[in-house]
Amino acid sequence: MTGTAERAVQISVEEFEKIARLVDKVSDTVRLEFIRGQIRFKGTADGDHREILGWLQHRCTQVRTDVWLYAGRELGLLAGAYREGRATTDADADAASVLMAVEVTSYDTGFDTGSDIDRRDREEKLAAYAAAGIPVHLLIDRGHGTVTVHSDPATDGYRDRHVVDFGMKVMLPDPVGIELDTEELKNFVR
Repeated sequence: MTGTAERAVQISVEEFEKIARLVDKVSDTVRLEFIRGQIRFKGTADGDHREILGWLQHRCTQVRTDVWLYAGRELGLLAGAYREGRATTDADADAASVLMAVEVTSYDTGFDTGSDIDRRDREEKLAAYAAAGIPVHLLIDRGHGTVTVHSDPATDGYRDRHVVDFGMKVMLPDPVGIELDTEELKNFVR
């Protein structure tokens, strides 16, 4: 009897980044993520996902002209506790200079399992951002139709959590200091 045995191969963060850059150059439909030393496939963001980020960029820069919101893979967030040191957020930068990390939940694209999306978007990244000391974490949860603002980071998570339904106003606390009217987010749910 013959067969092929699967074997997990551990690679370094640097090797992963080289592979991910190559995939980004040749594919518009697949992204790679680095989870506990292994490469995982992830579908690219859908149009509504991008529209939500555009909406948020517009709102934030209307009020705070001194800051900018970087989206997607424009920058890599160094958050050592998450995925062997690299996190791909939906709005990020070097953790030392970040006022807020933003996550827009994904829909299952066939590349992910729903439980991985849930764990990745709602748990793993949140814990890493808090441990990295990022003051505010904004979770735009399309699956639940809610916006969650986490603040007051500690090594074991955020101490404060405020949840509102799409359509309500929510305050992003200092150092962000912006009030968001989330009514428009109702247009971006399935």
